[in-house]
Amino acid sequence: MATKKTSKSGKEKKTGNTTILLVGTKKGAFIFSSKDGRRTWKVSGPHFRESPVYHVTYDNRNGIVLASIASYQWGPSISRSLDLGETWKNSKTPPTFPKGKTDESVKTIWHIEPGTESEPDVIYAGVDPAALFRSEDKGESWTINESLYNHETRPKWQPGFGGLCLHTILNDPRDPKKQHIAISAVGTLNTKDGGSSWKFQNKNVLADFNPDKYPEYGQCVHKIARHEEYPDVLYQQNHCGVYRSDDGGENWKDIRNNLPSRFGFPIAVDANDPKKIYVIPLEEPARFSPKGEFAVWTSDNAGKEWYPLRRGFPKISYYGVLREGMTADKLDPCGLYVGTSTGQLFASRNHGNTWTTVADGLPTILSVAAAAV
Repeated sequence: MATKKTSKSGKEKKTGNTTILLVGTKKGAFIFSSKDGRRTWKVSGPHFRESPVYHVTYDNRNGIVLASIASYQWGPSISRSLDLGETWKNSKTPPTFPKGKTDESVKTIWHIEPGTESEPDVIYAGVDPAALFRSEDKGESWTINESLYNHETRPKWQPGFGGLCLHTILNDPRDPKKQHIAISAVGTLNTKDGGSSWKFQNKNVLADFNPDKYPEYGQCVHKIARHEEYPDVLYQQNHCGVYRSDDGGENWKDIRNNLPSRFGFPIAVDANDPKKIYVIPLEEPARFSPKGEFAVWTSDNAGKEWYPLRRGFPKISYYGVLREGMTADKLDPCGLYVGTSTGQLFASRNHGNTWTTVADGLPTILSVAAAAV
């Protein structure tokens, strides 16, 4: 039975009594569910046990679960489930580059993002090498955004450590033609015309591994997040800092301040407070928690100051977390979920103040997503 919650905009949101966690790993996908207020969890899986699953997400417009599969035998594909993972069916036409126009092929589907409420059948996918795909039939078939793929600067784009991956897709709920994307190691781009043209948005973002420290493009952005009711305020975890933009990405300000490291991968925004944000600082190049003290760090004033949330984590913990490895749900109080590269899955029911272990011993966790159903 669904409940209702009133947002700051006055609109009512429907939320279900069951919370699900969709977890992609290097050896399959797992679906965790809780019907008792996120206290205990049941699990199904592994689904696709022989393949890496880079991203799993839930389309709350229609109840479809979508998973990005990297089959060693068949290559990358997108699979869909209408029954929360009991059965799966692959897309008829997965994201692929047009034949005869390029020698490149899709290596990995990094991210799947449902479209806006005004376009209920539209879904987007970001891939490596960097390209954006759009489906207008709920993920059954896909077409490439040619304007981005044929961008005049593309021959100069350079991959990050994980590849030339388009890993972030943010759709503007006010206008389906507006969209932000992020590519490692290219930076942030924005379109206001439905993808017909793209503009770089990397002003004041550091790339200190380049001769030009503040180039137009070439920044190693790791993840971008925002609150759905304040889409012009963006938060970015970068290779070279943590940033906030108050004008839709036109200008960025470094908000690292008292964090123990500028480096990290995921970033999340509290569903109930657009100024409350979460990051996971990591040592670089080791890519594990500084001093072996794993913590999620939070700011409740949009990045002016930060403090650690570590109650419930092991005292000595050299965990690493990848770019899709942390997510926040939309409940009140906000729940947070973290999956590590060594297979631990942690959850918090109270803004990260205390943490419990949902699972220990999973394969390397590549992504975590949460939804109420």
